[in-house]
Amino acid sequence: MKFTRMLTTKLTSFWLMSLAAIAGVLLLSALMGVVQLSYQLQQQRVAELQSIMLTHYQSKAPAPLSAWLPAVLQAYHVVNIRVTRQGQELYGYQGAPSGAHSLTYERSLDKASDLHMSLTLPHPLLHYRVSTAELLLLSIGLLAVIVFIRFGYVWFSRQLEGVEALAVRSRLILQGKHDQALANPGKGKPRLINRALTRLLEDLQDAQKERGRFDKFIRSNTFLDAQTRIGNRLFLNNRLDALSYHQAMVAHGVIYLLELDDLDLLQQAKGEGAALELLNAMVTGINQLLHNFPNSIFARRSYNQLAMVVPQISLAEADQLASQLLKVCLSQPLADIENRDNFFHLGGAYFRAGDNAAQLLDEAAMALRAAQLQGSNNWFMYDKGAIDAEFAKGSVRWRSFLENALVQRRFYPFSQPIKDCDGAVHHQEIFTRVRDNHGALIRATLFIPMANKCGLMPQIERQMLSRVLQLLARADNPKQVYSVNLSFDSLMSRAFTKWLKTSLLEYRHLAARLIFEISEDIVIQHQAVLLPKLEMIRKMGARLCVDHVGQQVVGTYYIRECHFDMIKLHRSIVRNIHLRPENQLFIRSLIGGLYRTEVQVCAEGVEALEEWQTLQILGVGMAQGVFFSDPIELS
Repeated sequence: MKFTRMLTTKLTSFWLMSLAAIAGVLLLSALMGVVQLSYQLQQQRVAELQSIMLTHYQSKAPAPLSAWLPAVLQAYHVVNIRVTRQGQELYGYQGAPSGAHSLTYERSLDKASDLHMSLTLPHPLLHYRVSTAELLLLSIGLLAVIVFIRFGYVWFSRQLEGVEALAVRSRLILQGKHDQALANPGKGKPRLINRALTRLLEDLQDAQKERGRFDKFIRSNTFLDAQTRIGNRLFLNNRLDALSYHQAMVAHGVIYLLELDDLDLLQQAKGEGAALELLNAMVTGINQLLHNFPNSIFARRSYNQLAMVVPQISLAEADQLASQLLKVCLSQPLADIENRDNFFHLGGAYFRAGDNAAQLLDEAAMALRAAQLQGSNNWFMYDKGAIDAEFAKGSVRWRSFLENALVQRRFYPFSQPIKDCDGAVHHQEIFTRVRDNHGALIRATLFIPMANKCGLMPQIERQMLSRVLQLLARADNPKQVYSVNLSFDSLMSRAFTKWLKTSLLEYRHLAARLIFEISEDIVIQHQAVLLPKLEMIRKMGARLCVDHVGQQVVGTYYIRECHFDMIKLHRSIVRNIHLRPENQLFIRSLIGGLYRTEVQVCAEGVEALEEWQTLQILGVGMAQGVFFSDPIELS
């Protein structure tokens, strides 16, 4: 309420000065009136004495002056009087001395006889005393003025509270906190302006949500199949590109091709509705299966062919998943058509890190053909013996290995710079790597899935964040900013969040140099439960970043609702951006939706100069990738 107090004080001061000036003028006028009346009264007394003395000397048988005049002179407080005729004193009187404050009046009583009177009187204001009644009246007047001023101050304050409420809302709007300004309308006055601000904020919120829906509409029509609402062929190609580096896969996994051979015959026999109903039922069942496999890809490759990519899965799990996928297909009710026992065929190709990405679809197609040649509903796995020996370890061995690595502190931070348009390093992203007993690095795509399965990610991220805080506290590193990834398990761990809050309070001076990254799919699926955690991190002074933006076809309104400071585009959107106008359209729409906000946009996975130049033209302010630097180990 600083603004209200300041404005009220100014208005009250002006009002008080005006009242004081008016009161001063009135008091001065009254004082001048009292002085003037006192002088006039004394002059009237002098004139009365002059008349009395003249009457006395003109009478034929005057009584002696000493008999009656002293009483009159005492009543008039006369100091002294001398009556002379031609220089000879006829009468003299000396009263009580009045000191230096006295006035002498010289009057001629009779010019013919040269009769003269000299009269000395005390100052007219010398004997004036303020009475008790006057003091009481003056006190009542001053008290009334004070009460009136106090009432005016309170009245002004109440009237200006509405102006202060409008000022607070306006300040929130200027700071970009539109949601907070809308949630706290207050009692702003004039009420018409306050209601107008509320209406405009509501319209703005609706426009922002509509912009998010429009972004989702653009991406849906670009990357989603119109009938099944899963990814289309373009979506599949983008995601496969993101899983590879220079046409070499960066992780192990499996790719499936599921084909419905006689779907067109079903459509001709039973109509398009029956074919679409079968497709949607299959898509629903397959989505439920793939929900247990993070980062899986599901797309419609052609009219009667579906594609699924499941990274970071063992060969045994891939075989089991293939059987489950075929069971989902066979569980769908088929109409009475010919060849119903030879309708579904599934082909899979298992791959490992380093395999050529361009050959995967060909190998999956070969497996699909092998399944079709068997002449019944079945599946076939194309396997080159590409079983990852390390990944084939059992969960117990992985848990033992990761727990030993935690105890021996064999998790090491690697950093990769994020650079802005001027080539300066904005901050460094921290990647976690672990070394085995022989000192060899184990890639993150191998140990992170197993750490998630074993429930050890909170301990790993806690150890890594402790290392990062130590790096920030070093004297030779005064301005460096680091970003650290947080998993869903860590954010949901009560022990980890309590430790994180305590650490951020302890290192409050370093919190502003920390950026916490959370994956987009985690935020979308668990936004309600994550909001308090994210708000706690923001209140501690750290910044928030959502990464893998664009990996899923979802709206972007969550960016404002969760108050993210930065977004990071997924590599599937960035890869060959200069050759993909549909990805450029998405980035333009996304950045347009963030207009007038302080959200920074970063691109990950930049590998070529053409990509970085195109991103800069589109308005992306930061980027990271092998084009700038490979991750390096921090000491």
